[in-house]
Amino acid sequence: MLQGLAFYLLAATAVVSGLLVVTARNPVHSVLWLILAFFSAAGLFVLLGAEFLAMLLVVVYVGAVAVLFLFVVMMLDVDFLKLREGYAKYLPIGGVVAAVLLAEMIVVSSAVIQGGATAGLTGPGAPDPDMSNVEAIGRVLYTDYIYFFQAAGIVLLIAMIGAITLTLRHKPHIKRQNIADQVNRSAAKAMEIKSVQTGQGVTPEELL
Repeated sequence: MLQGLAFYLLAATAVVSGLLVVTARNPVHSVLWLILAFFSAAGLFVLLGAEFLAMLLVVVYVGAVAVLFLFVVMMLDVDFLKLREGYAKYLPIGGVVAAVLLAEMIVVSSAVIQGGATAGLTGPGAPDPDMSNVEAIGRVLYTDYIYFFQAAGIVLLIAMIGAITLTLRHKPHIKRQNIADQVNRSAAKAMEIKSVQTGQGVTPEELL
């Protein structure tokens, strides 16, 4: 009884918040409704016993993607009135696309209810009935697929280093902290008083 009530409550919240995402006039409100839709979907995953997917949905989509959308919308000076001027012009094609998607969802749902091509197949279960979903995925991920997992981590690390290298710009006349020079300072200059005139500062050579 309680699980059924929680399901209908979360499902209704997800549907209503999803509608408000596309109908809200304020883009910031749209992002906030999107976060609520993600949280509701995560609750549905918890009810299905997929705690790992629920955690990913909250951490990745709510904690990163939705918050990024929110900051981008709030920081960029976008004229949303001009963007809404072509709403009526694109409404027919949008309705056609929505009708096609609805038809596909109905066909897929009917196939799932009737069994479809996978009616005789059984999904892989956890090795221990008392084992949680997260523990089962972790054991498979860090045993059978450990090399693929490490390779994916190396690829992401290289991509992150490449993005930092491509976007890093050293501008002239900007003083930066040099850790190596500070560590290699002699003991005599570690505590030294410099007479500095106002507005002129000191050069790195004078500090060393």
